Amino acid sequence: MTKVKEKTVSILVNNKPDVLARIAGVFSLRSFNIESISANITKDPRMTKIILTTRGNQVNLDKIEKQINNLVDIVQVNDLTKIPSVRREMLLIRLKVSKENQKRVSQTIEKLEGKVLSKEGGSWIVEITGDADDIVNIIDQFEKFGMDDFTRTGTIALEQIHP
Repeated sequence: MTKVKEKTVSILVNNKPDVLARIAGVFSLRSFNIESISANITKDPRMTKIILTTRGNQVNLDKIEKQINNLVDIVQVNDLTKIPSVRREMLLIRLKVSKENQKRVSQTIEKLEGKVLSKEGGSWIVEITGDADDIVNIIDQFEKFGMDDFTRTGTIALEQIHP
């Protein structure tokens, strides 16, 4: 049985319409799901950097990477799971905070190096960053405080450059 792995890929593309759709099409044709995706322009507005994560066996993931490399408007593809890189997600959580649990919620936010963005009508909106595993654990921790809703960015990443 082949081992399922998570792969994080950084794709530098020409900032043109339909590039992202063509990349997604490669995944769709191979029946792979994109677990998370983030795209934004770079310092050069003619370029967009796309960070995506997916899961699958290494052979199929390598085939997908090669197919993406062959698409028009692809400048560079880096498998960030194979090189030193920093991967993070941002989580926004809406909590129902009462006088009874306010101190414990505040302590938990402080311990996790989070930031309270809003305190309105008995609800707080909190921002926390971490790697994907951290985010899953943080969501579990805040469930006990009456988490009302949350949203997360998906993975963003940068490769580490060593001189």
